[in-house]
Parts: sequence; structure tokens; C-alpha cells
Amino acid sequence: MTDLKPMDLSNTKIAIIKTGDTLPVIAEQLGDFEDWIFKGLNVDKETIQVVDITKGEILPSAKTLKGVVITGSHAAVTQNLSWSVAIEQWIPGLIQSETPILGICYGHQLLAKAMGGVVEFHTRGSEIGTREIEIKEEGTQDPLFKGLPKIFKAHVCHSQTITRLPDHAVRLAKNHFEPNHAYRIGQSAWGVQFHPEFDGRIMAAYAKNMETPIKESGLVLSRILDKIAPTPIALKILNRFGKRVR
Repeated sequence: MTDLKPMDLSNTKIAIIKTGDTLPVIAEQLGDFEDWIFKGLNVDKETIQVVDITKGEILPSAKTLKGVVITGSHAAVTQNLSWSVAIEQWIPGLIQSETPILGICYGHQLLAKAMGGVVEFHTRGSEIGTREIEIKEEGTQDPLFKGLPKIFKAHVCHSQTITRLPDHAVRLAKNHFEPNHAYRIGQSAWGVQFHPEFDGRIMAAYAKNMETPIKESGLVLSRILDKIAPTPIALKILNRFGKRVR
């Protein structure tokens, strides 16, 4: 499923905090969350430490880290699962130490919750497929978003949302469905609701395996599949984070 092997924590440079696994049928063909993130970071494999907290692995000390990426998940932040609460309690120490953090989808929501934000189910159901994201004025000067097109395409797959950002968080991007598609806390922590690590094959595979939430949200699978498109700008955001922590 993956060829990224855990290393001794004392050698960790960039920790990918795994908050679950992708669907087995997807993993068999396309790999898992950590594989996609590693590829998007564009860093040496030796710099990566995969920490699967859902399987009881221990969260590393901020002192050993140069960066952290918190993955997406099939769980819901509002479930307050024990491993999720552990990450939530760990995050403030990372913020205090100014360790660079990137939260993706579930990680985006959990980062906000850990710092005082509120996460709930989206009142309009699920957002699935390739969607347009708009960079807000505040985002035009952000290190990860600066110089990018004001409107770009990204793959999305979520049913929960941040209904209130943490105090002092800077909102960076939105769209018609999701008002908080990206934000920054301080100078070194970012959350993105969209999936910069997804490519078109991954997005299509997820859509094909989400028939129930698609119907419940009033969406049509064939239309979602027809609109799947390349998302090089979203990927660039993940690559820029990788450059910051190299």
C-alpha cells in the first residue's frame, strides 16, 4: 500500500500525521494519503516520518520537527475520537514553537478546532469534485498563495466545515460553497479544506465510491466526473509548503 517506512523519531524532519487510510480499493491502485502528500511536498524520502496515530503511534515532540502535515480522514472531527483529541491537544505546542503546519481537509478542520474554532456538518451537505477556489485579498500576500491566480481549480471532498475560524486566523480563500477554504494562523500554520495532494484519478476514484453522499447532497455523479480537471495551482501550494520546511 505504501513504501514510506516509519523512521526513528529523533531523525524526523517532516511528520505526516496520518488520520486514517483511504479506501482499500483506492489504496491498491493509487496509494494512500501519505504517498500523495509526500509526492506533492517534493522532498527527499529520508526527510519524511509517517505517524499513524490511529494505530497507536506516538506523536513526536515539536523539538524534533521541521514541519507537520495533518492528512484528511474518513472520520469526522465532531466525533472527538481519542486519537483526534490527542492531535488537537498536541497542536497548540506546535503553534507556540512556530513549527510549520499544514492541515488538509480533516487536518484543516482539526487545526481550527484546536485553536478555538468551531467545526460542524455543512448545512448544504457534501462538496465533491473539482471546484473553483477564490483567493481573498489577504491571501495575495500569503507565502503559500502569493502570486497565484485569483481563481484556481482544486479537488474537494468534505461534508464538515469550519463555521467559525479561531480568533486572529487570517482567511485566505473561499468559494460559493465553502467560506473558509484556506486560512493561516500566525506565520507558520495553514489549513486548506481542498485537497492539493489529489490528482484527477484520485478525485474520480473517490467520487465513484461516494454514491450516497453525492445523492444526499443533490449532486449527480456523471456531472462530477465530467468536470474533473487538472489542478496544478492547488498542487503548487503543497509544493511551496515543502520548500518552506526543507
